[in-house]
Amino acid sequence: MVTRRALLTAAALASTRTRAQVKYQEVVPRAINFPRDHGAHPEYRTEWWYLTGWLDGPTNTNAPIGFQVTFFRTRTTIDDANPSAFAAKQLVIAHAAIADPSRTALLHDERIARTGFGAAAASTEDTDVTLDRWRLVRSPASGAYRATVAARGFAFEFEAQPTQPILLQGEAGYSRKGPLPSQASYYYSQPQLAVRALLTHDGKREQRTGAGWLDHEWSSTLLAEDAAGWDWIGMNLDDGSALTAFSIRRQQSSASLHAYASLRSKGGAVQIFGPHDVRFATRANWTSPRTRATWPVARELLIGNRAFVTQPLMEDQELDSRASSGAVYWEGASRLFEGGKQVGRGYLEMTGYVAPIRL
Repeated sequence: MVTRRALLTAAALASTRTRAQVKYQEVVPRAINFPRDHGAHPEYRTEWWYLTGWLDGPTNTNAPIGFQVTFFRTRTTIDDANPSAFAAKQLVIAHAAIADPSRTALLHDERIARTGFGAAAASTEDTDVTLDRWRLVRSPASGAYRATVAARGFAFEFEAQPTQPILLQGEAGYSRKGPLPSQASYYYSQPQLAVRALLTHDGKREQRTGAGWLDHEWSSTLLAEDAAGWDWIGMNLDDGSALTAFSIRRQQSSASLHAYASLRSKGGAVQIFGPHDVRFATRANWTSPRTRATWPVARELLIGNRAFVTQPLMEDQELDSRASSGAVYWEGASRLFEGGKQVGRGYLEMTGYVAPIRL
């Protein structure tokens, strides 16, 4: 595995070109095309495949656990014209974590490597991202995602089978992230995935089933300069609906620069909510003993005339990835309530509470 220091050193030695000389593809409204857009988009600055979910045990005595695996592809500031085979033009980064309430914190691991030399790759034809012994690949025939992660302290293999059509976020996949049209991404989700997993951790090897959610997003200029980070949820509701919401927060303030939500029924009808119809509020905080960041781990979410509340599976779901992606996340398996009744499960992700995020 190539270390982050080695990658940065190779980048510095291999190129004298400046950031201004590297031209990233702009995000503009366009049609999303499958299967091509399941694959990587190396002409854009940043991209990720983010798969989260809840897994239940074979019996009622097994407490549910959360899992997430994320593969990032990043185009660096090294120009494609650089002839060196060692120039780190594209990086692949991966995170994986298990949220087990029987533990006091996440089990997590991370990897980073430049593409090439068999260390890492991201196919442009369909989802197929590899890094060391980690892989996420999509079957063209069935649409199912298969993941293999051999991490420090745990391992898992799973298959996530779509049960519903792809959900294009924003305006047919063009997703605004700020007041300017350039502050946008291409973004689609696959909620209500049927997941079968084989997990190994703490000396145990067990099979579990559950429901998952996949986000695929790519962009070149994602956030405004004064943005601190985001709050995001992807929730599989028990009635088959899918709830997505996010708020981009302003630095030095809890004010929202931009917000969005979508609610799709099991039957396929999608409601879109704009910035004035989406609001996040805090129900409970947790302070990390490691980073000293205070995270609002239980949220109230107002969408239109509906009010939802999230409750974390466990408080400490902080993932410090400053050695790879450069950010600290709270990525938490959470329950969703409405009117005091549990109505779904999914993930709450938050960034920018330690320092403003820079992708």
